[in-house]
Amino acid sequence: MVSFKSLSLTTRIVIGMFAGILIGAIIQFGFPDNNFVKEYIVEGLFFVGGKVFVNSLKMLVVPLVFVSLICGTCSLSDPSKLGRLGGKSILLYLATTAIAITTAITLALVIAPGEGQDLVSDATFAAKEAPSLSQVLVNIMPSNPIESMAKGNMLQIIMFALLFGIAISLSGESGKRIADFFNDLNVVVMKLVVILMNLAPYGVFFLMAKLFSEIELSTIGNLLKYFLVVLLALFIHALVTYPVILKLLSGLNPVIFIRKMRDAALFAFSTASSNATIPVTLETATKKMGVHNNVASFTVPLGATINMDGTAIMQGVATVFIAQIYGVDLNINDYLMVILTATLASVGTAGVPGVGLIMLAMVLQQVGLPVEGIALIMGVDRLLDMTRTAVNVTGDTMVTCIVAKSEKELDIEVYRNPWAGHKDERL
Repeated sequence: MVSFKSLSLTTRIVIGMFAGILIGAIIQFGFPDNNFVKEYIVEGLFFVGGKVFVNSLKMLVVPLVFVSLICGTCSLSDPSKLGRLGGKSILLYLATTAIAITTAITLALVIAPGEGQDLVSDATFAAKEAPSLSQVLVNIMPSNPIESMAKGNMLQIIMFALLFGIAISLSGESGKRIADFFNDLNVVVMKLVVILMNLAPYGVFFLMAKLFSEIELSTIGNLLKYFLVVLLALFIHALVTYPVILKLLSGLNPVIFIRKMRDAALFAFSTASSNATIPVTLETATKKMGVHNNVASFTVPLGATINMDGTAIMQGVATVFIAQIYGVDLNINDYLMVILTATLASVGTAGVPGVGLIMLAMVLQQVGLPVEGIALIMGVDRLLDMTRTAVNVTGDTMVTCIVAKSEKELDIEVYRNPWAGHKDERL
């Protein structure tokens, strides 16, 4: 008989996910009014187990990004290479976001999920104000790096780590000793990632069990057409757009890429947080895809911060859906404005809590649609948020592979090896 621990990590995570969904559904339909189950199982065991798992991943994000990025930067023989990495990465992230929202709007216009709907909601949504572009640029430079790390402000952490790494590379023998220390520290942090990855099946079980014991399935039924259009757009972007771009710009086999993304995508789906998934995305990019650390350590955290493809898809479908619900006719100029606003806002709202809904509020205001319409779709946003996070993480890794290939920083043999990185997942 095969033991649970001998199974691959992907298989164990999938088992944990479906077991959690099953247990959650049983609790919701079998014990709907049982206070003991709700208080001690759902809000007790499931809540604590899931929260500890997500917090353990978030715990690693700042030290991993900081240490890994310093290692990557100080190993660059040509500091000007950072400019190329940044330019290529940002251009690709913005391009895929524009393609994502264009795909979403097109699908929504064809399927028309809001036509004939008579939805009402007693929920309300108060849109927070997004920072201006000038404020975003000012905020990139940290006034207090320690405070930035404490708050998890990723753009500021990236900036400080880049400057620190460049300083190390220019400091001769003293810099070499510091670089050796950070390289050793990076090995230790990556081993900590492996330890937490092996706890993932249990964390995923707790997260799924809590979610499906509480989610209102009737809400999904009312918004089924909208829900399915968003899912269709997400799957098209992840399984068609990304592979095509990867093949065209790098020549890499997209089937291998999709297969190797399974673990990171499952992590992202269960946590619904690109930032929390950074440790797993970095491990996937370096150990399984063969991307050198001096590229992945820069592009992955940057992508987790500004790459909003999944969110852009939600915005595209939601804009058309809300316009149809309220009977507002948008013209081609309005849709072009939606695409432009959402693409640029993906950078402008980087690192802001509740970024998806803030961006959607900006888009709706730009074309004169009522922001209150967001309340209609909030009921199903949790499940969609999980799926679009998996898409975002896939996009981060795809761009990382393309940039690495263009910079000759990708090990083709590792990329083609179907078992690459599997040994590293074992304790």
